Amino acid sequence: MKLVIGAGGFLGSHVVRRLVADGEHVRVLVRESSDTRSIDDLDIERFTGDLFDTDQVAAAMADCDVVFYCAVDTRAWLTDPAPLYRTNVEALRSVLDVAANAGLRKYVYTSTIATIGRVTGRPVTESDAFNWHRHASDYVKSRVAGEELALSYARDRGVPVVAMCVANTYGARDFQPTPHGQFVAAAALGKLPFTVRNCHAESVGIEDAADALVLAATKGRAGERYIVSERVMDLGEIISIAASAGNRTPPRLVLHRPVLYLIGAVGSVRAALTRSPVQLTVTSVRLMNFMSPADHSKAERELGWHPRPVTDSITAGARFWIDRVAQRASR
Repeated sequence: MKLVIGAGGFLGSHVVRRLVADGEHVRVLVRESSDTRSIDDLDIERFTGDLFDTDQVAAAMADCDVVFYCAVDTRAWLTDPAPLYRTNVEALRSVLDVAANAGLRKYVYTSTIATIGRVTGRPVTESDAFNWHRHASDYVKSRVAGEELALSYARDRGVPVVAMCVANTYGARDFQPTPHGQFVAAAALGKLPFTVRNCHAESVGIEDAADALVLAATKGRAGERYIVSERVMDLGEIISIAASAGNRTPPRLVLHRPVLYLIGAVGSVRAALTRSPVQLTVTSVRLMNFMSPADHSKAERELGWHPRPVTDSITAGARFWIDRVAQRASR
């Protein structure tokens, strides 16, 4: 039995779908308030509970040999970091305490590529420790703390944790959508008034990311990190691909990095004055082009992971939103 925690999310739901397609018996643990439409069509066992309720977590984990931990708060724009640390660190600690006594074969933890350090002159690898605390947002700091916590349980308490450092994910069934998926949806539907140049991020198709997690359950080494990314993508290229999938002309207005920083500065001031969340701030703009290019050859070598071009997944994500709009219009 495989347990997926955070199964209602973009990556978690694709892990569930991959496991079901492989013929695995799958159990999910979701909150009462979770949006589960991405997995409602699947024949799976469902547990509803809170990650801080150790009895509920233990019941969900019973008889499972592998846990996929995909629960994460991605609201990087929050002005109060407390919710980020509560979910990304303290809830994780609560589940790890249960896992320490569960006799698991593998605990596949969804981390982020933002926990990898920065270097110059070469692509970064899993051996590059996080080294940019001064520039990191509270969201990134909470993810770093979560990864360090998870790996400490592998080192000190014998939990077979494998940390998967996942890049920005693209593809179909991004119902919410994710922050980067919003650009795909808006461009595909002709609702994006501008495009962006010279903002780069490591990217990967959502199905390939799910494949990496599933492979880690059998081939990943406990206590190790694996970079899950196909390539660096410029946001302008992503927008262009999504627009083309929707037969739209890419936006003519181009926002270059200095303009984005100006907009981000306004957002930062607004957030400070109003104490209300603002998604585009100086910190969020910096993250669009701050991290070093990454080398995912360790995942290829040790897991047998071979990602497909992320451009195909961006197209699939765009078509997903086009089809959703068409379905709504036909009702």
